Amino acid sequence: MHRVQKLLSNYGHCSRRKGEELIQEGRVAVNGKIITIGDKAGEEDKISVDGKIVNPVEKIYLMFNKPTGCVTALMDERLDTIMKYINISERVFPIGRLDYNTSGLLILTNDGDFANNIMHPRYEIKKSYLVKIDKTISQSAISKIEKGIVLVDGMTSPAKVNHVEGNLIEITIHEGKNRVIRRILESLGYRIKFLHRTKIGKLSLGTLKEGKYRKLTKKDMHLLINKSI
Repeated sequence: MHRVQKLLSNYGHCSRRKGEELIQEGRVAVNGKIITIGDKAGEEDKISVDGKIVNPVEKIYLMFNKPTGCVTALMDERLDTIMKYINISERVFPIGRLDYNTSGLLILTNDGDFANNIMHPRYEIKKSYLVKIDKTISQSAISKIEKGIVLVDGMTSPAKVNHVEGNLIEITIHEGKNRVIRRILESLGYRIKFLHRTKIGKLSLGTLKEGKYRKLTKKDMHLLINKSI
């Protein structure tokens, strides 16, 4: 038996969080009975959303090179979303998010357990970003970032900073605080010119062009989740 929001996520219908919202709105039923948060079901039970049965689907895993100028969402009333670029019949959702003005590697899937393994802080999957700032970073600022600094929502985890050249740096971090890299650098007096995610785990974009996507291979999946490589 599993919590129903977990099954909705496993079946590729939505993320666990969205599943919880649907349950709270009274839109989810198990064997014809509307449920509440905390209720469980088995894979043999009939789960429906808005009266429509939700069945398991084939698991999909995509790598996408997100351009700037779109939001990491499935729908938005005002702005272009990443789905402007994703042309598949299966429903997928993004694992985490990149800001409107942030580009780079984004993973989409319909596998809720897989998404949770990538996102959850306890797995400490690192993410690397290429950042251009308005001036050359100081060694003092690098030391502060690598030790962790205090933001309004708490202390940041230690990060790794590489000075690439000029005003270009690479930051590798494993936490998922909202807009954490922008906030770290802004708190130290730097303005970001561009921010581009290059890696998740040891998986990189390679030659994938901006605005394009492809299915993950078995090797890609290994690079994404295997920290021992």
